Amino acid sequence: MSLQKEKRACRIKPLPHFVRDLLARPPGRGEGLNAWFYRVARVLHPCRSVNEIVLLLQAATAGEPIKPGEIERAVERSAATAWHPGQPGAPRSTPKWPALNREQREAIVREGAGLVDLWETSPVRIENNVPNTEEVIDVLFPGNPLLCVGRDTAKFATRHRDGWRGQLAQMQLVVPSPMSARTGTTQEGKLSEHSLDNTGSRRFLVVEFDEGATDEHAALLLHLAERAPLALAVHSGGKSLHGWFYCVGQSNERLHRFMSYAVSLGADHATWTRSQFVRMPDGLRDNDKRQTVFFFNPGVVKK
Repeated sequence: MSLQKEKRACRIKPLPHFVRDLLARPPGRGEGLNAWFYRVARVLHPCRSVNEIVLLLQAATAGEPIKPGEIERAVERSAATAWHPGQPGAPRSTPKWPALNREQREAIVREGAGLVDLWETSPVRIENNVPNTEEVIDVLFPGNPLLCVGRDTAKFATRHRDGWRGQLAQMQLVVPSPMSARTGTTQEGKLSEHSLDNTGSRRFLVVEFDEGATDEHAALLLHLAERAPLALAVHSGGKSLHGWFYCVGQSNERLHRFMSYAVSLGADHATWTRSQFVRMPDGLRDNDKRQTVFFFNPGVVKK
């Protein structure tokens, strides 16, 4: 099959899982970033045009100090050795996330605090029944950045923060990092207001626990807060807690180590993807339950 035919075929379906894993885990500057550009561009050639590959690599490394023309040169050089699906020596997938360390998790939960303790340790306690979504979002995202907000996973839009004013308390989902542009290209090659391509550099790394009771989740988040600055803990309106950890200025490698540790305690690794929707603080879930903020620490959030 010719490279052009492979591209047309690949556009019909999402990128292979190993390619998405590679895009989700770029190294930092000084950690093999240039070699990573070449490696990822090589496996993207059958599926995307040169311009699309450049945009994907730019989006994946937003916030890193990229040299002028560095990505473009890597994409150009890698074309000569472009990978073809099914060929011998195909790239290996990145390592899997760690398995659950149930013994360690149980030890943390057994010795840890619960949901009431999480609320009592909150530097700012939200005690009224009025939605505080607007005030919380103003602290988390100062200024007027682009935010991708969704009523659900099918109804969403990207607007400047001021364009959302007065509406956020009725929303269910938000991307926990500012967007770099109003639209971007999805892994299926479609233009969208919610994609990895138009998600900016990571501002918060969100950790979510599903298994177990909320008291267990609270104990685990307080444990992780000893290793990273916990800015927010939001109830999903269902059965889980979302912990928002402020991470501006942290290397991708360090954040990945932290996330791997959280996954070993039972966290869902899906929120590692920068464009992943999470629960809107004090927003409204589709079951009409408020997504309550149980912990809020504005002091760890830099303007």
